[in-house]
This record gives sequence, structure tokens and C-alpha cells, in this order.
Amino acid sequence: MVVQRNTWQRERVREALADARGFVSAQSLHATLRGENTGIGLATVYRALAGLAAQGDADSLQSPEGESLYRACATRGHHHHLICRSCGLAVEIEAKDVEQWAKATAAANGFIEAEHIVDIFGLCASCAAARASERDAD
Repeated sequence: MVVQRNTWQRERVREALADARGFVSAQSLHATLRGENTGIGLATVYRALAGLAAQGDADSLQSPEGESLYRACATRGHHHHLICRSCGLAVEIEAKDVEQWAKATAAANGFIEAEHIVDIFGLCASCAAARASERDAD
């Protein structure tokens, strides 16, 4: 693993990611930093986020639309998320059934050292309630 220097720009990206609610895109994080007149370029944000994800300091996933999203990670090691499509709230979850299924499916097909990524997208309770009240108002 290549260790990146801890520059002030990288540290500011780390701080902005920690301040963000849920998963955010590099473009969104860059817009926040640009609004603060940091002078940090988009390429620097992408490099910093990729480095943080590689070191396990950030979670990275692809949205249903295929965009890479990032979030400061408090949990090291393999884990899964429930992610609200509306507000971006992310909850880390255990998924023992998924782990067992992935290992069994890989073994049944002759695979070893299999890895997987499972993230579940939906609406959190607050966003679901807001959507229900909007429907009731119509």
C-alpha cells in the first residue's frame, strides 16, 4: 500500500468528509471546500478520498446511478450499510446471513478468497414519514 503524505489539503478533505452527513460525492465535497475558498482542486479531492478509502479511513461505494460516494468511517474492516436514497443517512449493519451466503455461494462454484460488497438503499424512517405526509396532503 502506498502511504500518502499528510498534507494540509488532505487533512482538510478528511475534516470535510467527517463533517458531511452520510455518503457524499467527490464533486459535492469539492463544492463545499470551494465555498470555503480553500483553493483545493477537484483532482486533489479525488486523490485524497481514494487514499482515505484505501487506508480504511473512509467507506466508498457506488450509488445506484454508478457514482462513487464516500463517508468517513468509524469502523475498520469489512461491514455493510443501509443508506437512505433521500437524505443520505448511512447506518452500519452486521450481515451474518450475507457473509454465510457469500462464502457458501463462492465455495459451491469452486471459488476461493471471494470478496463481496453489499449495501442496501432505501428510505429511512424520517424520509418515509415525510413522503407519506406529502401523499396525504395531495
